[in-house]
This record gives sequence, structure tokens and C-alpha cells, in this order.
Amino acid sequence: MVAPAARGLSALALERRRAAWLFLVPMVVTVLLVAGWPLARTIWFSLTDARLDDTAAPAFIGLENYAWLIQDPDWWNAVRNTVSFAIVSVSLETLLGLVIALALNERMRGRGLLRAAMLIPWAIPTVVSAQMWGWMLHDQVGVVNEALLALGVIARPLAFTADPDLALWAVVAVDVWKTTPFMALLILAALQLLPGEIYEAAEIDGLGPVGRFFRLTLPLIRPALMVAVIFRALDALRVFDLMYVLTGNSAATASMSVYARQHLVDFQDVGFGSAAATGLFLVIAAATVLLVTLGRVRLGAAEDGR
Repeated sequence: MVAPAARGLSALALERRRAAWLFLVPMVVTVLLVAGWPLARTIWFSLTDARLDDTAAPAFIGLENYAWLIQDPDWWNAVRNTVSFAIVSVSLETLLGLVIALALNERMRGRGLLRAAMLIPWAIPTVVSAQMWGWMLHDQVGVVNEALLALGVIARPLAFTADPDLALWAVVAVDVWKTTPFMALLILAALQLLPGEIYEAAEIDGLGPVGRFFRLTLPLIRPALMVAVIFRALDALRVFDLMYVLTGNSAATASMSVYARQHLVDFQDVGFGSAAATGLFLVIAAATVLLVTLGRVRLGAAEDGR
């Protein structure tokens, strides 16, 4: 009696696996064509001395570009800027997004309007919002300096995007303003799926708001929160347009993408620029593995605790 059922279940699972592969194959082929081929070409160019201003066929030079890359202090400065930007901005966006999502999850008048208004910064194209904030942060005509001077916070106008000590923090502030709604939206979606019965039971048991948040809400939304953090962190590591529009090629804020673009376009060094782009890919791949591993470890620890 058990064997036929087991065989039937196995056949059903096998059929589902085949159907899953049939659905996945077109996507895999598309990804290989759209992303795999350009990546392979970039890696190949990184092993050559190709230049945009040289029509001769590029010569294979092996890992020479990578040897120069790891010796370039400007590259490590770009790595440091990118990692610092990602850590600070994602941390602030996660914290603020969580607070906003918790507030919008409560029943109150005008909640729908607030949710729609929250998405406005995120909906504005990055280049447009960066240029807008560039004008607002200007030391001569910027409204931010005017407001701070009027409030007595500063004694003289500050060049937020030109001062090496302030530029990276200005970029972080603009990114937090723009991307916090994305984090809040993902966290709010997770909060909307939580069953209300567990909160009613917790309230009956005498568990206060703080206890309900740390013992119920946070553990239940942790998987969605980890997904949001991973997606946002990977996006922050490849940041280009925000830094380039606000500060150009400034070494104080140059990200790995800005560094690679400078060598590819400004210096027309395709080989070295491709090596920098490949280095960026390797950093993002390592960050992906690290974040996914940490997410699994935390989720596994939470499950063991329950």
C-alpha cells in the first residue's frame, strides 16, 4: 500500500522538477546572452592591452592589468569608498525603512496617501535626484546652506559636494533620502503578511509593544528583511550615477564603478578598465556569498532558538 503511494509521489516530484526546468531554461539562456556574454568579453579584454585609441588587434598580456590594479592606491581608495558607502547607507536605510514601515502599518487616517507620497523619492530617476540635490547642496545658491545659516547651525556656507571631508557623507545622505522608501516598501509588504492572531494572543499574555516587536515582529520579518538588505547592498556596491553626478571623478567619493569608467572612457584604456570592472564583479560576488551565508546562519540560529 505504501510503495505505490511513494512511487506516485516520486513521479509527481519528478514531473514538477521537469516542469521547473522547462520554465527556467528560457530565463537561463536569456541571462547567459544578456549578462554572461558581456561578462566573458570584459574578462577577455582585461587580459589584453586593448585601447580605444588603437585600431590594432589587442595583444594577450595575461594578468598584467590585474597586477597594476592591485598596486594602484586609487583603486583601493575606490574600494574603501564603495564599501564605506554601502555599509553606512544600507544600515541607515534599513533602520529608517523599518521605522517608516512600522508607522505605515498602523491603522490611521490618510495611510494610503502617506504610502503613495513615500514612493516619490524612489520614483525620481537617480540622475535627476542627484542633480536636484547638487543644486540644493551648492555652497552659493543652495537652499540647504541657506536653511542652516538661518538656523545658526553653521557660520559660513559649506561646499558639501566639493569638500573631501563632506562629499562622501553628502552622497550617503542623498542615497538614504532616495532609497529608504524602497526598504520601507519591502518591509511593509512583509508586515502586511503577518497574522493578527499572534499579536492578539501576545497581548492577552501581557506582552508589551517592545516585547512584541523583538519576540514576534522582528523574527517573523527577518527573511524578508535579509532579502531587502542583500538586494540593497548589492545595488550600493555598484553605485555610479549618484556619485558621478554629484562629485564627478573626485577621489574623495570615487566608487569602483567611477574608477572603471574613468579608465575605460577618459583614459581609453579598455584592458585596464576591464580589469577594474572585473574586480568590481568579484567584490560584488564575494559580498553576495557573504551576505547570503550570514542570512542563512542567522535564520538557522533563529529556527534553532524556536
